[in-house]
Amino acid sequence: MQLSARNLIPGKIKDLTIGMVNAEVVIEVAPGVEIVSVITKNSVERMKLKVGDKVQAMVKASSVMVAKD
Repeated sequence: MQLSARNLIPGKIKDLTIGMVNAEVVIEVAPGVEIVSVITKNSVERMKLKVGDKVQAMVKASSVMVAKD
């Protein structure tokens, strides 16, 4: 698979909570660092996702804000 996105973050599925329509996927990208995604239940089933799977988080944002104290 080829993608134009350069912001692919490799990680491992740490937790998966499946609801009636959507699922919450917690991806650990580094020790103590997680990215949480909400995708459809259908996508979880189609991709056969399970805890421990190696995946990539692909982030698409039109803007990224930076804050500093």
